[in-house]
Amino acid sequence: MSPKATTFGQRLATAMASHGPLCVGIDPHPELLTSWGLPDDAAGLREFALRCVSVLGGQVAALKPQSAFFERHGAAGIAVLEEVLAAARAAGTLTILDVKRGDIGSTMRGYAEAYLRPEAPLASDAITLSPFLGVHSLQPAVDLAVEHGRGVFILALTSNPEGAEVQHARTADGRNIARTVVDFARHHNDGQQLGSIGLVVGATIKRAASDLGIDLAASRAPLLAPGVGAQGAGAPELREVFGTARTAVVASTSRAVLRAGPDPDDLLAAAQIASREAAAALSGQ
Repeated sequence: MSPKATTFGQRLATAMASHGPLCVGIDPHPELLTSWGLPDDAAGLREFALRCVSVLGGQVAALKPQSAFFERHGAAGIAVLEEVLAAARAAGTLTILDVKRGDIGSTMRGYAEAYLRPEAPLASDAITLSPFLGVHSLQPAVDLAVEHGRGVFILALTSNPEGAEVQHARTADGRNIARTVVDFARHHNDGQQLGSIGLVVGATIKRAASDLGIDLAASRAPLLAPGVGAQGAGAPELREVFGTARTAVVASTSRAVLRAGPDPDDLLAAAQIASREAAAALSGQ
């Protein structure tokens, strides 16, 4: 399907309806390469990442390559990342490239063009962004994503202990930083069932969004959420964190699934189990 045929949010909703709410991260940690019997070099990286795509492509809602673990291998690693993104496209599976870019002006536009232009070598369906130079500094990436039917996921409420000192801080108008990010997404997603301007919200955050005056459901944003299911938050925690926005949650997992490899059957079985667990937790079962 051409990215211009529908919005990213529409394509993501279709993928979740077909395959469940699971997004599997392709995170080639050195320890995982070793456990798969692969060398910690570009050749091992390529074998690992392309096997993930060949087994999981067409089976999950999205795949999320973590750029850092490709970048650490230099130009050869970036070449592998290009192959991985192309292989996922060929499999008809959405990609969320985890790059967490955040900059200003023409530099932000440059990052956006690297990942969101359809003809770019590293083109992906969506990317992650960091808003902490000011959420409006991300506008060039948002504009390019919308122009080409692609999406972004902006860090809003993360579960790392250090995140709260920035995300809970208040602006001059009394809103916390996280709320300014959510309000930004809400503005861009207005009138859509599921928008293309997504948010990253950890499933195991210590304070629920509602406690911070944040209405996630009203944002109409897809919510990329690490920590759902057996490896983290269950139904009670998810009700507290996400409330009625649970239907918009894309549950992100990586090592919990990837540790099952390298056998393809074991890898697929682990993803299917994780998908069922996430779906059950998000539905409140």
